[in-house]
Amino acid sequence: METLKHNLKVTPYAYQQEGILFGLRKRRFLIGDEPGLGKTLQSIGVVDCANAYPCLVICPSSLKINWQREFEKFADVRALVLQDSVHGTFPYLLKMGMYQVAIVNFESIRKYFVWDIKTDGAFRLKDVVFADYIRLFRSVIIDESHRVKDPSAQQTIFTKGICTGKKIIALLSGTPVVNRPEDLISQLSIMGRLAENFGSRSQFLSDYCSFGKDQPDEQAEALARLSRKLYAECMIRREKKTVLKELPAKTRTDLLVDLDPKGREVYDTAAADLRQYLEKYTECSDAEIRRKMRMEALVRFMTLRSLSAKGKIRQAVDFVHTFLANGKPLILFCSLHEIVDALKKAFPKAVTITGRETSVEKQAAVDSFQSGHARLALCSIKAAGVGLTLTAASNVAFIEFPWTYADCCQCEDRAHRIGQKDNVTCYYLLGRATIDRVLYNIIHTKKTIANQIMAANDDIPRDEMYFDELVSQFIEDGST
Repeated sequence: METLKHNLKVTPYAYQQEGILFGLRKRRFLIGDEPGLGKTLQSIGVVDCANAYPCLVICPSSLKINWQREFEKFADVRALVLQDSVHGTFPYLLKMGMYQVAIVNFESIRKYFVWDIKTDGAFRLKDVVFADYIRLFRSVIIDESHRVKDPSAQQTIFTKGICTGKKIIALLSGTPVVNRPEDLISQLSIMGRLAENFGSRSQFLSDYCSFGKDQPDEQAEALARLSRKLYAECMIRREKKTVLKELPAKTRTDLLVDLDPKGREVYDTAAADLRQYLEKYTECSDAEIRRKMRMEALVRFMTLRSLSAKGKIRQAVDFVHTFLANGKPLILFCSLHEIVDALKKAFPKAVTITGRETSVEKQAAVDSFQSGHARLALCSIKAAGVGLTLTAASNVAFIEFPWTYADCCQCEDRAHRIGQKDNVTCYYLLGRATIDRVLYNIIHTKKTIANQIMAANDDIPRDEMYFDELVSQFIEDGST
């Protein structure tokens, strides 16, 4: 009971408390809230209130560190991201109670939990030999569960096998039905709800999917019945507009992501060089030499920010794929043309609003996004940070971000302005153990410093007060 009270206390909104209580009642359930409404926190609350540890979290690669931080923050338990360094030891660490949560991305499920597959080519669940230690887990959380909608996909088969017999099974997805009602079949099966509440796969198809184009009324009635059944048995879903009165007008979320290995190596070398340079700067007593060294250091700080951004591209692509699968439009801010080009290659249907487009092309991009023809807007901080209205989206993300609080607000306010009907959620993708964390802290925590500086054209502020705080934070945070 004390745990329940704690989780309800750290959950600030009534609808999130409702979600925790719903999950505790249903045990095997789907939270279908729109992005930004706290599905992560609600599922953590359910697991913690039920004391269903050890817990396994299956999620997109770009969200692994965020899950680790959220469990440690809200449940005060230790979470382990599965990686090569713990491949052979993590079951022991969980069994001995040194960690209560294990976190794995979808693509690595086989690597960590499957011992053998007793056939070549296509296989079924009965052909899979799972590691004995999957029995350790008392609960499983599957984030972005629409990724396991294909019943024949390996990840779906592995996920279902791992979930069998678990005390708590929580599926999270802003869009559990991506294209057709059939998308729910695998998710219901993973929860153990298909046979229990819907008869069988064939029964589900017959009841909710077997309608031709000449039967629109029958299909609409079937979908209405399916919706009522889902809400009654295992699903809870809220949209931003339904809980708007509870939410602040703008919410910021920082997501830690790993740099790719090559990017990490290059970044660490540059960071070490800058740290040595700053040691010389702090020891220098000549005012003119310090001024010149300060200018050089600012250039090096800008280089570090760029190196961090380049190292985050792979995880940023994963984040955007994950987000767009929820069916919601997204505004994505960055600075370097190299970043924009990489993202445009990954998302060719995205519109771009950068310094390379003419005013006519920029307006055409805005119109396409506002009309719903494009769901992703790739924006440079310089070209799109002011003056534009992009209220078709209520979600904004930053791979790179401005140097000051005022400029961050300007970018965020492309969505958070007159015409916006929803709460705006702003995601900041921060490279783990990089300068990103230092900058984010100065911008959003030490606003008294950052808010006094108005940077122009995304240039780093030359103000000595800003620089001194940047140096102090950088040296203090030795991980960068």
